[in-house]
Amino acid sequence: MPGAADPVSPPPPPASARFPDAPPAEAAGRTTARLRPGREPRKQGAPAETASETTARLRPIRSPQPQPQPQPQPESASQFSRPPGAPRFSAPAHPTAPAHPTAPARPMSRVVPDPAHSWSAGPAGRPVVSFAEPELSGGRTRLRVGPRTAAAAACLVLGLGLIGGALTGSWLTGTGEEGGAGNAYSTAGTLWHSVPVDELFPPTVQGTGAGPGGADRSWTRIAVAPDTGCAHAFDPLLRTALAPVGCRRLLRATYTDATQSYVTTVGLLFTKADPAAMSALAARFRDEHLDRRADLMPRPYAAPGTAAAGFGDTQRASWTISVLADAPVVAFAVSGWADGRGVDSPQPAADAVRSGATTAPAQAGLGNEAQGLADRVERRLRKTVGTATEKSS
Repeated sequence: MPGAADPVSPPPPPASARFPDAPPAEAAGRTTARLRPGREPRKQGAPAETASETTARLRPIRSPQPQPQPQPQPESASQFSRPPGAPRFSAPAHPTAPAHPTAPARPMSRVVPDPAHSWSAGPAGRPVVSFAEPELSGGRTRLRVGPRTAAAAACLVLGLGLIGGALTGSWLTGTGEEGGAGNAYSTAGTLWHSVPVDELFPPTVQGTGAGPGGADRSWTRIAVAPDTGCAHAFDPLLRTALAPVGCRRLLRATYTDATQSYVTTVGLLFTKADPAAMSALAARFRDEHLDRRADLMPRPYAAPGTAAAGFGDTQRASWTISVLADAPVVAFAVSGWADGRGVDSPQPAADAVRSGATTAPAQAGLGNEAQGLADRVERRLRKTVGTATEKSS
């Protein structure tokens, strides 16, 4: 009927009863009330909650808590001095899975860098730095060569090749300085049997300015000795001095001046020595002045029936000896009077030709005779060697 109360739907509770302070009746006997978060406790004497309430109670939802993110570990200075083959950067430390399911997880610990590896370590605050490792490939170090270095190396190799080829060509053809000198030296050693005697000892020798005071001289050949050995051609002491170079052959000829007042024997000793031995002998004669010792005078060649028939050892007045270093030859000359007079004090030609010399050989010009004739014969020898070398090349 209208106006009657609805038996099914009871009237709503008062406003103060919507949020009662006291717990429900069924929970009144408990000693501890269970309170949900977000709600105030019901008041004492408030009615219990019913299903017909229009306001629903919502349970609060907890917001997810942010998980702590692992902090990046600082790179320690010890990574700069890593051993060969080790990785360049070490992986950050992460907690590993527990060995046993029931074991508690270990807390993450932060790596603290060693102060000894810091940039300010050391007595002077100098950083500890190690250079990078060389790039390795197959156990071998690869060197990086730039284009300029490669070009310089190529030029060096090319230059060495050209120099070596030039030296080899000079050696093979004998056109180089050393090759030409060696060829001339060997050619000079064969002249004693390959060159006519008239080329080595001409019938007439002109000595322009070779006489005393620069006067001209002229010599005529009066005898030629057969080529022999050195057994009886020198005094024993001179033969001993020449022994280091050996004796291959000895050629001699005797000349007289235009007035036939003087006789001079000139000779060429062909040795068996190499250039080093000849140079050593020449240095000894020069340093020890062996060419000025009277006991080292060469012997003359006295040809019977000539102006030199009486030219013996006691008639030797002046002499000269020249050891050639560029040829296996020793050139010498010895002079005396044609009338066979003896000489008590012979004098070396180098001393007899000096200005102011007052000895008998010097006053007679016998020093000029020996030195002038020896010089001309030596010049002809060198000229003959040059001609023979050009023909052989």
